[in-house]
Amino acid sequence: MKRLLALSLLLAGGIVGSASAAGSPPSNTGLPAISGTARDGSMLTASKGDWTGAPTSYAYQWERCDTAGGSCGSIAGANSFRYTVGSADVGHTLRVVVTATNADGSGTATSRPTGTVSASGHAPVATRLPTLTGSTQQNSTLTADRGAWTGAQPISFDFSWQRCDSAGNNCVTFIVHSHVKAYTLTAGDVGHEMRLEVTARNSHGSTSVFSNPTAVVTGPTPPATTISIARVFLPDQLVIDRVSFSPNVITSRTAPVTARFHVSDAKGLSVQGALVYALGLPYGWTYNAPEQPTDATGWATITLQPTRAMPLSRGDLVLFVRARKPGENLLAGVSTRRLVQVGIG
Repeated sequence: MKRLLALSLLLAGGIVGSASAAGSPPSNTGLPAISGTARDGSMLTASKGDWTGAPTSYAYQWERCDTAGGSCGSIAGANSFRYTVGSADVGHTLRVVVTATNADGSGTATSRPTGTVSASGHAPVATRLPTLTGSTQQNSTLTADRGAWTGAQPISFDFSWQRCDSAGNNCVTFIVHSHVKAYTLTAGDVGHEMRLEVTARNSHGSTSVFSNPTAVVTGPTPPATTISIARVFLPDQLVIDRVSFSPNVITSRTAPVTARFHVSDAKGLSVQGALVYALGLPYGWTYNAPEQPTDATGWATITLQPTRAMPLSRGDLVLFVRARKPGENLLAGVSTRRLVQVGIG
């Protein structure tokens, strides 16, 4: 009977001991570790560490810390055993928290922090120089293009605008390290060449390069004073607005008379290419002269030769003058007619 009682107590103690061991959650006996290079763009891999309690699953959470490995905060979405280092991690350390779980609960362990994450790549390098585009004339706008660059991302840019002499030298900066990408030329830029300095910066450093100078900036275009006859259309019409004679009094039948007629449009612009015809009256006092075109200043010159029928007593030679557009009807379109006179005596 005593032997049976002792055997019963021994079996009961073994069962209680087994139940106590099975009820323990996982416990860490070796910290998780991080392998890989702490550099922007690299991949880090976490080991789960060593555990008791036969964990059935593991969860991971990566954290971003300060350079001393403190002030850590969870990185959203970084819950795999692998983590790709991003630009936001540059200048920080990283660590991983591993949670081991079994049927009786879970336990956590945190790795030691990595070294400070460094940036990958290099300082910015220009592969195409910046440019300035636009007309180099006062009141026109120049537009900056920063060129093309390589280097670790992100890269930030600023623009400095320079005014140089007419040979593109002795440049002086008048807009410094700005975000101004367009500049309207002023009177102070006339006679100068313009140049752009672009400065690119990233975590590795900064680089500055210059555009080629523009052409010399010129003054504004003066208002138009001349128009081609081809651009004159109804309801606009030609106007014979000025007349001159040389000599201005006819005193000889043998000396020719130079008559000049100025043609403009209704807006006052000199018309180039209009055909001008002049006929002396009374008919027969001068020989007929051919039509003549107006020049670039709007003047047509016609040489009149008096006939023996012209009296030299005091009086006037009257001229019928017509200006027309080539190809149009002689009496229609934009043509105009006028009577003028020159003295005789």
